[in-house]
Amino acid sequence: MINFAAEMNKLHIFNPEHDIALASNLSNFTAPHAGRQLRADLGFLPAVWAAKGDYVWVENADYAARAWRRSMRGRKCPVEWVTRQQLASLPISGVSVWGWDAALRQSLLRHGVSEQLLPSMQAVADIRRLSHRQTSSLLLPQLQGDGIVGESWYCDSLEAVEQLLASHPHAVLKAPWSSSGRGLRFVNGELNDHQRGWLRNLLGSQGGVMVEPYYDKVKDFGMEFEATPEGVRYLGLSLFHTTNGAYTGNILATELRKREMISRYIPVRLLDSVKDEIIANIDVANYQGPFGVDMMLVRANSPLSTLHSPHLLHPCVEINLRRTMGHVALALSPTDDDILKVMRIQYTDNYKLKIQKL
Repeated sequence: MINFAAEMNKLHIFNPEHDIALASNLSNFTAPHAGRQLRADLGFLPAVWAAKGDYVWVENADYAARAWRRSMRGRKCPVEWVTRQQLASLPISGVSVWGWDAALRQSLLRHGVSEQLLPSMQAVADIRRLSHRQTSSLLLPQLQGDGIVGESWYCDSLEAVEQLLASHPHAVLKAPWSSSGRGLRFVNGELNDHQRGWLRNLLGSQGGVMVEPYYDKVKDFGMEFEATPEGVRYLGLSLFHTTNGAYTGNILATELRKREMISRYIPVRLLDSVKDEIIANIDVANYQGPFGVDMMLVRANSPLSTLHSPHLLHPCVEINLRRTMGHVALALSPTDDDILKVMRIQYTDNYKLKIQKL
């Protein structure tokens, strides 16, 4: 039961369909079934970082309470679960979401949340523009240096893509807006008919495509940040796993332990240098909130580095101008350097969050 006499607190929302909603750019957007199920099954996630007394919008309050108990194993829940029928009457001071898009804004308005608590349509449009993968390619030149690799190009025609493939035949094509593991095509040589059809459709719907050299990836990881009125603040490393490009889990460890893991591949001073350059050079306009920069360690199969290291750092695979699973992992990370856990998203008949010791 909601205590309407209580101090006004934030409303939190887990909307993992955000990236697909950005691609559609529709105010009246219906997420695919998998996105809707992920939101329903893991809607309790914001309780991990929410403040005591905050509200979390879920599809089913009883299910959210059970999922929290199953996943958190004795960790006290600080929030109140609310459903869409209650949104209009909530005494809230603000709204904190996984990611802002036109569809979520319209949904909140439709369910009675005051427009004064929501970003403007222009702010939402700016978030979509900055979420374009071209933002990553604009930041990449600022992060170059010894031990670093990474190139990316934006093409708005089939002919431009084919010209690039002539000099970079082993490449990855990426949709400007797409969700984890989707919107990618791997090319080795000339485009086949299926790839040409996909590319024509993408050029028609999103106006262009990102083309990147294929790198021999060794490890995925990222850096998590928060944009505040005072500037960009570094939050921590995110060491995560993917399967076929789709997120599957995160390492839960102290920052010291995570830095030690990365130091097995590259000098940690390279990490610190890239972190400082991101803070100094990233342009997130008027956006305020969490964001992440995905990176990867790759094999140095050619003499691209003077560090005499078999590995190179790709410092900006993509920028996620939203909360990420890395932020979730940071909120659950242990404070003891000797404790190492893994947080996984598993799917059987539904999605479950599993936290286990390694």
